[in-house]
Amino acid sequence: MSARISETSEPIDVPLLVGGRFETSSSERRGDVYNPSTGSVQASVPFCTDDEIDRAVQSAHDAQPAWGETPAVERARILFRFRELLVSKCDELAALVTREHGKTAAEARAEMQRGIEMVEFACGVPSLLMGQALENIAPQVDCETSRHPLGVCVGVTPFNFPSMVPMWMFPVAIACGNSFVLKPSEKVPLSAVKLGELLTQAGLPDGVFNIVHGDRAAVDALLAHPLVRGVSFVGSTAVARYVFETGTANGKRVQAAGGAKNHIIIMPDADLEQVTSALVSSAFGCAGERCMAGSLAVPVGRIADDVAEQLCRVGEQIIVGPTDGHGDAQMGPLVTAEHRDRVASYLDVASQEGANVVLDGRTRNFAGDGFLLGPSVVDHVQSDMRVAREEIFGPVLSIVRVDELDQALALGRQCEYGNGASIFTKSGWAARQFKRSFNAGMIGINLGVPAPMAWFPFTGWNKSFFGDLHMQGVEGIHFYTHQKMTMTRWFQSATESSADPIWKSGQQGR
Repeated sequence: MSARISETSEPIDVPLLVGGRFETSSSERRGDVYNPSTGSVQASVPFCTDDEIDRAVQSAHDAQPAWGETPAVERARILFRFRELLVSKCDELAALVTREHGKTAAEARAEMQRGIEMVEFACGVPSLLMGQALENIAPQVDCETSRHPLGVCVGVTPFNFPSMVPMWMFPVAIACGNSFVLKPSEKVPLSAVKLGELLTQAGLPDGVFNIVHGDRAAVDALLAHPLVRGVSFVGSTAVARYVFETGTANGKRVQAAGGAKNHIIIMPDADLEQVTSALVSSAFGCAGERCMAGSLAVPVGRIADDVAEQLCRVGEQIIVGPTDGHGDAQMGPLVTAEHRDRVASYLDVASQEGANVVLDGRTRNFAGDGFLLGPSVVDHVQSDMRVAREEIFGPVLSIVRVDELDQALALGRQCEYGNGASIFTKSGWAARQFKRSFNAGMIGINLGVPAPMAWFPFTGWNKSFFGDLHMQGVEGIHFYTHQKMTMTRWFQSATESSADPIWKSGQQGR
């Protein structure tokens, strides 16, 4: 059954996917899915009932044993077909991301490319699942390791990357032989449904991939379900901590990525033009709605005035507008009116705390009813101010001025998060000090967004991550599998010990 998500302009009822069939929820609890560029409601998303969530998990549980026994090569072939469908439908999927999230067309296509790269990584699962072996670890004793699927795995994903973040999870999980239940953000459920449709077309067996919708009640039901073995989550730090603590208390393996406050250090020897371009892209790309956004600029010494001036000059030239038409917008809307208003409120907070709002995105005139907010820059921010400490998750860039590199490194030690950080410099010594000492899991040198490719783990630290095994890369493979160790010793039987020369050492195969 096709979901036909992207084939109508009329408001639709978002379906769930259970046991290979798209179906309409019976739930009376529902939420609106907006087009952020117009402010109009484009879909109604159900908050699934407990029975619907249970059926999805049960379906995954019933499908997993046969899927887990399917040879890894065969599982990879289905993912290869899925990858080809993603490539052929890339523009359509990107348009869907733009329609429900508000990204520009270029940003949506980049999101799709990153998701496709995760599928390509998962296609290599036959080699990624290979174990280790050593003969004669003791006389006539051999030892080997092998990896086995967990069972039913769950993904709970955020609104900011409707396609990419789910593909951080389910391609690797199902490649490893698990079944999967996806609970996408209720703000952006359309892309997830389209991905489910393409997985079905690729030949994935019924029940291996399921989709449910909802709010916290749905998450709680999944965290408590006795058949769920592993949970992957991306979202705010407060919810990530809750998911980790609740999931582990219920015996689940959990990886939970939380929020961030990413620092970008600018040394006096940095190329100002390169810094400005990278920082503007990092802070205002995707309207600042990403956990790897550079939201805190830290110029060191004499370069601070020039950095602030250039950021304001370039920021005010960014074309902000609706993204679902054929305009030339370089930055789109925020996902909802409520989120836009929350982000904008931080500019009042900054002023009240004594910082200078030198570029105010609220002062722009926007046509239409979209959830638009222009780029904003706040200068002379102190490290104890809220705009320096809290994740804003929007196009607001704070500038904290310091006199020397050690002060910039100290800011990292004070920060409760630890997702990413970058430095711009021509000095190898400064870059090395920063790389070794800054308190974050992902480091960039002369890069605005140090987000790793699919083959490397997404290694947030501190309150940016809860768990032991990160998403992406080999750590992702390890998260979705158990490792089994087997020791083997064979004794020679009486028959094999007879005088028949075939059993004598060195005679086999002759």
